[in-house]
Amino acid sequence: MNLDDALPFEMDADAVAGADQGAIAPTASDALSLVLTHLLRGVVYREADPKLWQALGENIATARDYVAVLGLELFHDDIEGYAFLRSNQDEDSKLPRLVARRPLTFHVSLLLALLRVRLAEFDQQTSESRLVMSREQIAEMVSVFMPETSNEVRLFDQLNTSIKKVAELGFLRKLRGTDDHYEVQRIIKAFVDAQWLGELDARLADYRTALEGTK
Repeated sequence: MNLDDALPFEMDADAVAGADQGAIAPTASDALSLVLTHLLRGVVYREADPKLWQALGENIATARDYVAVLGLELFHDDIEGYAFLRSNQDEDSKLPRLVARRPLTFHVSLLLALLRVRLAEFDQQTSESRLVMSREQIAEMVSVFMPETSNEVRLFDQLNTSIKKVAELGFLRKLRGTDDHYEVQRIIKAFVDAQWLGELDARLADYRTALEGTK
């Protein structure tokens, strides 16, 4: 999400600024519509749009009711500052899915797992909120699980492809003014949860086995 996505809010701000001139102030219904529209377009981040985040908090109960009709669940983490919609987990539901599943490649899945572990370690070791990693640090983290090969160019291209995909999914954000530094987005915690981490050793063993098979 970027500042352009906040355009409707800029319009509302203009309306409020012109209230003394007879303009119509935004209503609660306007705010709810704005919140729902942004949620249907993607993840809502507090840091990216504080006004929208405030409107979400003020209308969250109604928003949950609205999206539930569509077979969706509103996931809202007020501590980490993000919210998004996901399909209702009810397996008996006969509604078609509005949120598409995105199958991930093996290397993207591995990178997501390792980033989630690194974020957990970071949270245990420091009170800072932002985990920033260089491409070199990410490569070093992933290399432990890569098979030995003389084709370093291929490995480098594979890593770049995985980083790009993870960034497209919204779990990494390239820092402005840099070519190789990324912030790990905390929304990754919602997709790689504590239960998943509890099974990490078994999953990493599976990864190693799969990689051995690709030699």
